[in-house]
Parts: sequence; structure tokens; C-alpha cells
Amino acid sequence: MADAEALKDYTRIDYKFGGKTYPVYRKGSGPAAIIIHEMPGLHPLVIRFADRVAAAGMTVYCPSLFGVAGKPVDMPYALTTMIGTICVRREFNVWANYKSSPVVDWLRALARQAHEDCGGKGVGVVGMCFTGGFALAMMTEPAVVAPVLSQPSNPVFGKDKKGAIDASPDEIACVKKRLVDEDLTLMGLRFYGDPFIDDERFAMLKRTFGERFEAIELQPEDARQGTGMKPHSVLTIHLDDDDPDGPTKKAERRVIEFFKARTGA
Repeated sequence: MADAEALKDYTRIDYKFGGKTYPVYRKGSGPAAIIIHEMPGLHPLVIRFADRVAAAGMTVYCPSLFGVAGKPVDMPYALTTMIGTICVRREFNVWANYKSSPVVDWLRALARQAHEDCGGKGVGVVGMCFTGGFALAMMTEPAVVAPVLSQPSNPVFGKDKKGAIDASPDEIACVKKRLVDEDLTLMGLRFYGDPFIDDERFAMLKRTFGERFEAIELQPEDARQGTGMKPHSVLTIHLDDDDPDGPTKKAERRVIEFFKARTGA
């Protein structure tokens, strides 16, 4: 799929906040869901998921934070983007220093704008892989009511990385309060054995948020096979579209149901 073809049904908006501007691709109608892409970028399988959210009656906002929007994934592209993002770009935090990435402020502003534009009870957000923890930190914005952490892989470095997430103690405390006060929940998705997500990280999320954290954990054999990668990307690369009743398709449907229920779509 060519880069332009992947996003042909989307409207591009260049959204600016706090001195930072990123392109955002919008489609659909109804309450908003922000789909934050994984490494290496807003690739066609992320867009496929966004298409399905839009088809379910929501307005999807797909920011392009790194990589080339619409470009398919291959190993050279993934490695180049990963190195450039992790090593150079200061808006992304990759260390276990109990801080969220600076880009989260921009994403919170986007959530406020999306809620203002689309109405409903609030905004759904999914972060994937490198951006997985962003959905958690974004909950300090009251507009965010349905956060999903899909294979949250940050922090990448630091001695405490296994049991940490890229959010500050104050952000986590705010999330815990909102979950109780507003009767909300958050979701997390992963494959067992994923080398980028240690058992300790999900154990920490379960311990921190208790029954307010809905964990969807899949077996490696549930993943789409033949990708050349260990099972990792639950909603994209390793989603088995050939098995409509399989675990990954059920996980996809559950995320969309969660968005709709919380936002009033």
C-alpha cells in the first residue's frame, strides 16, 4: 500500500500547541478516539485499526509523531526510525526516571480539542508499543475517559525499567483518583513472552490500579504468524485477521466496545 493510498480517506490537520506542530489525520463522525501509532510510525495496519474504530461510529484522530505517515513497515525503516527517535528527539522519554514524555502535553491538548470538536462523554485513547504509556499519562486531562495501553514498551532504559511505566508519580496518583471518583477503568494489552514488555510491568499496573485495570494477555500462538517478529503488536502486525473468533480479534472488538461505552458513541 502506497503512503498516500493508506490515508486517502483522511483529512490532514496540522495541530499546534506549546510551540510544537504535528500532522493529525482525521476521519469519521461521533465522539473522538485518538489512535497513537507504534514504532516506526503511522503505518497501514495502525490505519486499518483506526478505520475500524471510525466504522464503529467514532471520529478518529491519528497523530503522526515520528516516521512517515502511511509508510509500510520493514526492518530498515523500523531501525532507522527507532534510532532517530530514541537517541535524538527530546520530546520522547525513554529512561526509567518516572517522568512522562514532553510530547504528552501536546497530546493532552489534542484530546481537549477533539472533545470540543466531537462532543460525547469524553475521548478514547490508545497508545501502542513505544507510545503505550502515553495513554496513561494523558488521563490527567479530564477529557480522556477511555485509555488503552497496548503493549506499553517504555521505558526502554534504566535499572528500574521492568517494573516502571513512563508516567510520573503525580500523574499516576491523578489517574487513580479519577478512576475511583468517575468510576472509570483502563485497559492493557500484551502477548505473554513479549521481549519488550516484562511481566513486572503488567504486574505493577495490576498492583497499582487493581480492579480498575482490565488486562488482556494473549498467548504467543494467538498471534498472526509469519511476520518474522516475535508476537508484539496486538492490534496491528500480530492481529490475526483470518480468524474472526480468535483471541486477537476479540481483543480488537473489546477495545472498540470500551471506546464506545465510555465516550457514548
